[in-house]
Amino acid sequence: MRERVTETGMALVYANMVGGQDELVFDGASFALDRRGEVVCQLPVFEETLEYVTVVDGEPQRGGIAEQASLESEVYKALCLGVHDYVGKNGFPGALVGLSGGVDSALTLCIACDALGSERVRAVMMPSQYTSQMSLEDSRELAKNLGVRYDEIPIGPVFDAFLASLAKEFARLPVNATEENLQARIRGTLLMALSNKFGAIVLTTGNKSEMAVGYATLYGDMAGGFAVIKDILKTLVYRLCRHRNGMERVIPERVLTRAPSAELKANQTDQDNLPPYDVLDAIVSAYMENDLSPAEMVARGFRTEDVRRVVEMIHRSEYKRRQAPIGIRITHRGFGKDWRYPITSRYRESYE
Repeated sequence: MRERVTETGMALVYANMVGGQDELVFDGASFALDRRGEVVCQLPVFEETLEYVTVVDGEPQRGGIAEQASLESEVYKALCLGVHDYVGKNGFPGALVGLSGGVDSALTLCIACDALGSERVRAVMMPSQYTSQMSLEDSRELAKNLGVRYDEIPIGPVFDAFLASLAKEFARLPVNATEENLQARIRGTLLMALSNKFGAIVLTTGNKSEMAVGYATLYGDMAGGFAVIKDILKTLVYRLCRHRNGMERVIPERVLTRAPSAELKANQTDQDNLPPYDVLDAIVSAYMENDLSPAEMVARGFRTEDVRRVVEMIHRSEYKRRQAPIGIRITHRGFGKDWRYPITSRYRESYE
């Protein structure tokens, strides 16, 4: 816009939409520039606001200048606005969130309540034999703090029935990720049944780090209508939770300090199968968002084995992402319309 002012010698008023449309969230932040390209009026981000700009002899006069918000504040507002408009403009009466006692579902529930009001949100905890008492206690506390309806539906009986039905097929075969994923799929089925019965949309809770490397279950925790934090890396998830607790402490501190776990088997943590999240997120950001090649990442100091592992997981998981619900994009490249990568490809990256 400043280049345009320089070209024409004229002042400029830039008006931008505010609101969500599918994956996009328009941020508002309309502004006016004088003939020198200086900002003389600046509206806030992600808020509908009316501001009058007085123009004298072709020069806009100084008006209100909105205070610049932190990254965490802007992202949180964007996610709330995206949920508010997707649910409202598509006529859903409310939203359902499956709680796990972990950080991702905690953040998703906070966003849903702030976007829609607690009275339009329902939290459902579906414990199994692997769900810790800590997860149950933290989920109950979070729901109480937010004033949201909270229900517990144990999946143990359903899980046992599935295993009994599959016993003949699985005979003499070792227990593996199949049984873990079965639990996630039971939870997805229960949430979608509640959605069908009551009309509320299921908000999925998977983050960008998980979607990148396929640490999610098709027709399980990926089942739903709108993926709220689909473009939020795990390290940013924690920062957003801290930001929300800075507004009002609602997320139990233990949720933010415990080792993240899917709790699909005994003594499980995410780092059993993934690199540390600071390493994982840095590689995902460099490769997927900023177009660095594996060789370039290695040259910048990343370990070759970490880069190879993460990049191969990204490619291997493309078929899952194609079946994932749409979600809010807050970066310049999210897994959706911005990410064009074939499922079927014989191409292999070079790491040298």
